[in-house]
Amino acid sequence: MTSDNKDKSEEGQSKNALKKAQKAAEKAAKKAEYKAQKGQTDEGGAEGSEEDCSKGLYGDLAMIRSEEERPVTHIAVKDLGRPIANQTIIVRARLHTSRGKGKQAFFVLRSQAYTVQCVVAVGEKVSKQMIKFICNITKESIVDVEGKVMNTDQKVESCSVQDVEIHVSKVFVVSSALPRLPLQIEDAMRREDDLEGLNIKVNQDTRLDNRVLDLRTPANQAIFRLEAGVCQLFRETLRAKGFIEIMCPKLISAASEGGANVFGLKYFEKEAFLAQSPQLYKQMAIASDFGKVFTIGPVFRAENSNTHRHLTEFVGLDLELAFTHHYHEAVKVIGNMFTEIFRGLRDRYASEVAIVGHQFPAEPFKFLDPPLMLEYCEGVAMLREAGVEMDETEDLSTPNEKLLGRLVRAKYDTDFYILDKYPLAVRPFYTMPDPHDPTWSNSYDMFMRGEEILSGAQRIHDADFLCERAKVHAIPLDTIQSYIDAFKYGCPPHAGGGIGLERVTMLYLGLDNIRKTSMFPRDPKRITP
Repeated sequence: MTSDNKDKSEEGQSKNALKKAQKAAEKAAKKAEYKAQKGQTDEGGAEGSEEDCSKGLYGDLAMIRSEEERPVTHIAVKDLGRPIANQTIIVRARLHTSRGKGKQAFFVLRSQAYTVQCVVAVGEKVSKQMIKFICNITKESIVDVEGKVMNTDQKVESCSVQDVEIHVSKVFVVSSALPRLPLQIEDAMRREDDLEGLNIKVNQDTRLDNRVLDLRTPANQAIFRLEAGVCQLFRETLRAKGFIEIMCPKLISAASEGGANVFGLKYFEKEAFLAQSPQLYKQMAIASDFGKVFTIGPVFRAENSNTHRHLTEFVGLDLELAFTHHYHEAVKVIGNMFTEIFRGLRDRYASEVAIVGHQFPAEPFKFLDPPLMLEYCEGVAMLREAGVEMDETEDLSTPNEKLLGRLVRAKYDTDFYILDKYPLAVRPFYTMPDPHDPTWSNSYDMFMRGEEILSGAQRIHDADFLCERAKVHAIPLDTIQSYIDAFKYGCPPHAGGGIGLERVTMLYLGLDNIRKTSMFPRDPKRITP
């Protein structure tokens, strides 16, 4: 191609490019004019949208880093109701569910065990953009919502707050949740007897693997509030009876129960163990003249038991007290303590019991005042009468315990009872033998719904006799020498017992698995999260 032809070709291409650019500019100008006529804007070259009349009324809050102190004006979801109808309030809670419907959005806020419905609709101060923003907030995000509390014509059956709803004017996201959750809270909180044949049941491992989410359900919120109530009532009742709370070591030099089910560890250059029980230290406190003591703390059992009621770490509620003449003085104190706990749970935690019962239906817990006490041989006789073949000197198996619980409930109308005078052969070395018949012992267990929740006894308080009993159990005396020495300088007769907190909570609520009452359970297969 000659130079002249080349110049003409380039000139033609330039003219074509110029024409295309002019057409594009004209098209853009017409589009902008059309948008201007429709009251729209084209910010940053993006596709336009209607003018947002809700600017500043919704969005994502900057991360709260405690930059300045402000008065707290928020109200709790549980405090919403008709007494504050027509008031404008602010609530901070989780977005439980949401759905858009035309120019409206309905969403539910959840805070702990309480839920409330919120309504927002396009209007003078609510734009379509605001509705869209609300509908796109991910479930479980924490939000601040401002709105007016309004009475409802009909009860909002799906929420715990049923007589009012919030008519929303502002929504701000405080902390966003990921869009994909490992479990849906709505599924995790469904009533158990509604799940038969459905594929939406959240299995136990999924719950425990994602325990932070699972614990947000109303039932779990109620379970652990009631469990805290058991501890509070335990403390209140015993302090009122003159007990003092003590703290016991969890690192010990020998197996506290004289058995092999202990977790060993290296303690500098020595061997040590995690305590199976505060038993020995409670007794030492009695020998130290504290009279009546209790303690609350973790207990460790290296038992490879993968059952519905066993954990390798649980919370022990332990007590010990000196008595004057007969260990039944202590048994009555402990039995009456349980009565006070059950009465307190019934009267002060009725709301929590109802919330748990809504998801996990169970028969209400029954108890007598004073508690029912049977001798071990009476319990065996009841089992034999029901067709069970067993020797009265053998220990109760788990199935026999449960059966006896049903028999006692049918005959005496109680879920709580005491079984006294166990065979000596099935009790620990420090248990006092019965003074009239060495086949039996001054020991007792206490039961809820046919499952043992306390094991106790009169302890041997004489050093020489304690050595004899340790030898019978083949326990090397050098491993418990400091324990034996505690009784060489005079010790009053005493008795007590150890209680599993999680088991008491499980059985009072009629739950089917102890992992439901352990916040982060430990068993032979689980040590996380």
